[in-house]
Amino acid sequence: MNVIVNTLAKSGLLRRDLDYHLLRGAMVIIFAFFGYQKWFAYEAQVLIPYISHGPLIFWLYPAFGIRGASTFLGVSEWTFGALLLAGFWNKKLGVLGALGSVATFIGTVTIIPFTPDGWAPSAGGFPAMVGNVPFLMKDVVLLAVSVYLLKEDVQRVFSKANASA
Repeated sequence: MNVIVNTLAKSGLLRRDLDYHLLRGAMVIIFAFFGYQKWFAYEAQVLIPYISHGPLIFWLYPAFGIRGASTFLGVSEWTFGALLLAGFWNKKLGVLGALGSVATFIGTVTIIPFTPDGWAPSAGGFPAMVGNVPFLMKDVVLLAVSVYLLKEDVQRVFSKANASA
């Protein structure tokens, strides 16, 4: 085990901010790809059960309609992804992107308890996930990553402001 740990330690895995940069880059890619999907009719239809049962996003359909809600989400995701990308160079923009990311994943995680038939009765119900719930569970991790990026960016902006003062 020591050989493995020593090899990994020498590999660059412990390089300062590697995790921070990898997570930021991953979130940019996620927002780019998921945001892209929102521009198409097939995705607008796929979103119906999610948005319809979202306690924080249900209002999108009355406000924008089915295609408009999908487009709104696509624009939002590309905006947050672009701000996260800009956060590589400008931490204040990174804060805005991370805030948007946190809001996005709070919106999706809160759908989980309201998803009809989300727990398999044949397996005793909760925690046996079925239907749309397994897809949404990834958003728990994405919310945690978003909070991490927000914390890091706020800390870096705050430290820079205090160093300047």
